[in-house]
Order: sequence, then structure tokens, then C-alpha cells
Amino acid sequence: MLLEAATAMICMAHAIYFEARSESTAAQMAVGHVILNRVDDPRYPDNVCDVVTEGMRHESGQMKKHKCQFSFYCDGKPENIYEEYAYSKAEALAFAVVSNHQVYDLTDGATHYHADYVSPTWAKRFSLTTCIDRHCFYRDGYFKSSGSIP
Repeated sequence: MLLEAATAMICMAHAIYFEARSESTAAQMAVGHVILNRVDDPRYPDNVCDVVTEGMRHESGQMKKHKCQFSFYCDGKPENIYEEYAYSKAEALAFAVVSNHQVYDLTDGATHYHADYVSPTWAKRFSLTTCIDRHCFYRDGYFKSSGSIP
């Protein structure tokens, strides 16, 4: 169990770092909550790492470029950590989110998000819950995370 928790925190810290390291603490926590909301939703994998790495793969098992849930994971760029302070912060936030599901979910159960400079077609099918910094968060009403406060 300890190894699974540590692995979950590493996967979440990477997602927070690569998806939102230049954003506020609130926006970074929101990315973490989207991951947990997916873990809690039966339509998605049931653990943090599988949620973060979910996507379309070639027969070889290699990720298809730009065909995954979290863009950093399949954008073709190496996942190198150059900003130590930002990664340390991402680790601390990942620990807070993973170890305490009851931390207030600013996304109100969102399972999807996008940067505010893109307009994905899927966004029309979901309800906007909030925008924080450069990210907008959505849910579809199918499932609401237990981590959300009604």
C-alpha cells in the first residue's frame, strides 16, 4: 500500500508539474482533483497513474501522439524536470490531494479541463464548473466525486 501511495503521488506530481506549474496553487490543486475525480468515476481507471497515462496506443504499446488524456504524457516531448522549486511544490500538492480526498475540490467534481486558449469540441457536451487561471474545468453530470462539497 505504501508503494502504491508513493507511486500515485509521483504520477500526480508529474501531472501537476507538466500541466500547471506556472499556475497558482489553486489551479494546480484543481488539476490534482480532476485526476482524483476520474479515479472515483467508474468510467475511468481506478488509480492515479493509470488515469494520468490513459490514452490511445499503437499495437507496440507506444502512445499515439496527442491521443491521451493529459497532453504532457503524449506530446512527444521528454518529461524533464528543470524547475526544482516548481516540482517540489507539485510534490507537496500531490501529497495533499492524494492523502486527503476531503480537501476541498475547487472544480466541483470536474473530470475534464483545458487551457483557456483552446476550444476543444468535447467542451460543448459538458458543464463548465469553473475557470482558474488559464484552465477551465468541466463535468458532465454523470458522476460527482465524493471529494466535492455539494
